[in-house]
Amino acid sequence: MTETLTISTGQSGLIGPGRLVLVVGPSGAGKDTLLGLAKAACTEDPNIVFPRRVITRETSASEDNEEVSAGTFQEAVERGHFALHWEAHGHRYALWRAIDDDIRAGRTVVVNVSRTVISAMRSTYADVTVVLVTAPPNVLAERIALRARGSDGRLDQRLNRTVEDALTAPDVTIVNVSSAEYHARQFVRIVKGEKWAE
Repeated sequence: MTETLTISTGQSGLIGPGRLVLVVGPSGAGKDTLLGLAKAACTEDPNIVFPRRVITRETSASEDNEEVSAGTFQEAVERGHFALHWEAHGHRYALWRAIDDDIRAGRTVVVNVSRTVISAMRSTYADVTVVLVTAPPNVLAERIALRARGSDGRLDQRLNRTVEDALTAPDVTIVNVSSAEYHARQFVRIVKGEKWAE
């Protein structure tokens, strides 16, 4: 399965001083659930931003994404409206350039991205924390089957996908097998730059 990334900073040097938190992990790991709970927990903090991804596939109830047509997506690419965009599983994903403004203003930006973009993001932004959300294969398979999202493609391809790059190694790993609320508290501490000692 091929995945491609395009990142367009339009500037020299690393983008900062704010922090970029990249949430990655296999399908079925529960990333969207943890992101939703963390966003709710951080609503009172204007310095933590959870931007919506732009995607060319149908969104699901568990996601907070902005669905656009392939034509609209391509037009935004050509006009330079995205900070980065990538292709995965036959779909296109992007983040609006506004994340760069937030990071330049010193905010923490929390985004769900493909593991294939980590290396490029580390070389573009000054302060990047990668959070891997994962679970055992049997749990992943069960969760993917339960959500029954047609756009997910083949289950075996999603479960067997790997990214071989030393720069993609996570800074923090959450094995999401306990309650969502427990792991959301853990995730919020990470987002705020605090140690998790519960």
